Amino acid sequence: MRISRRAEGIAPFYAMEFARNAAELEEQGHHVVKLNIGEPDFGPPPAVLAAAREVSDGRPLAYTGALGLPELRIAIADFYGRHFGADVDPRRVAVTSGASAALLMTCAALIDPGDGVLIGDPSYPCNRQFTHAFGAQVSLIETSAEARFQLTTDDVERAWTDTTRGVIVATPSNPTGTSMPYDELVALTDLVAARGGWTIVDEIYLGLSDPGPDGRAPRSILAADTPGTAETIVVNSFSKYFGMTGWRLGWCIVPDELVGVVERLAQNFYVCPPTPSQYAALACFTPESLAVAEDNRREFARRRHLVIDGLARIGLDVPVVPDGAFYVYVDVSSTGLTAAEFCDRALREAHVALTPGKDFGLAGADRFVRLSYAASTEDLALAVDRLGAFVGVRPGSDAESA
Repeated sequence: MRISRRAEGIAPFYAMEFARNAAELEEQGHHVVKLNIGEPDFGPPPAVLAAAREVSDGRPLAYTGALGLPELRIAIADFYGRHFGADVDPRRVAVTSGASAALLMTCAALIDPGDGVLIGDPSYPCNRQFTHAFGAQVSLIETSAEARFQLTTDDVERAWTDTTRGVIVATPSNPTGTSMPYDELVALTDLVAARGGWTIVDEIYLGLSDPGPDGRAPRSILAADTPGTAETIVVNSFSKYFGMTGWRLGWCIVPDELVGVVERLAQNFYVCPPTPSQYAALACFTPESLAVAEDNRREFARRRHLVIDGLARIGLDVPVVPDGAFYVYVDVSSTGLTAAEFCDRALREAHVALTPGKDFGLAGADRFVRLSYAASTEDLALAVDRLGAFVGVRPGSDAESA
């Protein structure tokens, strides 16, 4: 069978490869601490589960409109106004089958073969895989610890060419958990719009951002009243802040001229988002569910401090302390191992699953490892202890030989 060049060009997602290897070790009777997948361990708020049970009473669960339930689109728009300071017309909200479908459709709507797309390095691998699949020429731009592993306006200005059509940014970012300064994000989208381009802003982890020094909640890029936001598409998800990873439900907020385009694409790609998940997700926006989600955000911040302190204690460097999401980007070069070797041996010898930097780009791929602290405090403490014992073993040491 002849495989398409598109499929052949898709690299493995190593986080999932390590998940499979971890499962094999567990089948052999080992307890593996899995810090390789970004999946909250809390699950959805209780009201969401109750709503799911209610709609599972045998009633017909027919297709909804391709853009989702009207009442859910309204609830998302209201949430953006109250939580992220953005005045959003519900008409511009498209509920999708996970944030992945939102990225898929926005890429399909915006990219022609040969279009240039700028993405920071490191970054979430599926973003560049989606753009590659539609024929984009992706330029991975190395970012620095000084810039919190985020693109800067200067980076984009230097990299822009006659064929560049758009930029994809994520703030907070996967894999680093770091955010772009808000004023810089606004300046970046304004620059891109001035060049006639578009920006996709991945806000999947925005709800898990730390409040500002003044206690102010994080703001969506759509809260900025600047020309750049007219050419900006926002992607978000119920998976992280609301803990609904397996429910496959997300959304995007698009400019007016893309609403009909995204609707046509959704009709053809997957008909509509999953109906039971949509009805259950309406319960995310009750005061009780939002209080649960905020408690979970604060718990993630506590876990972050536990992990950062633990990694410092065992001598593993975190160049930039995250301010959101639930990831730490760890420099393991001091061990004398590449990131891939470190992850492979940590899994086999310490039974801790991590993700090597090669999942997230080229820059620093051999130095950095992503650790997800979306696990219990007990598992995180155990993982740090196991890694502490592991990093005491160096290639060729007496301990390794034994």
